[in-house]
Amino acid sequence: METKIIPMEIPENCNIIIGQSHFIKTVEDLYEIMVGISSQVKFGIAFCEASGDCLIRTAGNEPNLEQIATKNAQSLGAGHSFILLLKEAFPINFLNAIKQCPEVCHIYCATANPVQVIIAETEQGRGILGVVDGFSPQGVESADDVTVRKQFLRQIGYKL
Repeated sequence: METKIIPMEIPENCNIIIGQSHFIKTVEDLYEIMVGISSQVKFGIAFCEASGDCLIRTAGNEPNLEQIATKNAQSLGAGHSFILLLKEAFPINFLNAIKQCPEVCHIYCATANPVQVIIAETEQGRGILGVVDGFSPQGVESADDVTVRKQFLRQIGYKL
């Protein structure tokens, strides 16, 4: 087995969701979840099929994001993985619905941070071992940091 680190391309002002699923229907179900929750979200999905034709299946409503999601999926080459790039929305608004999608087995990350995916490659193929999401902590928040965090969450409407 060989391990590889694959950096993900995340366009400016976008978030990425990386997960594992198990069926060709995934790409259509994820599409329906996205448009069903938000009429303004822009997104692209790429799903790496792991049996049959072993194609990268794609969908989305923003061609550029669909193209970049596909490029990321090609770099990963990990069976039954999916990449979802979104903008003009936050992952938190979609995660519960995505987790409830019958085909979705696991979510590795949902972030706007730089992401590296750790891949295992065997003679059979590739699989995701995990992700590096962002950077290591630089300290512990102070009382002032707590105040700023709480104000920010209320400013963007996630807390009352």
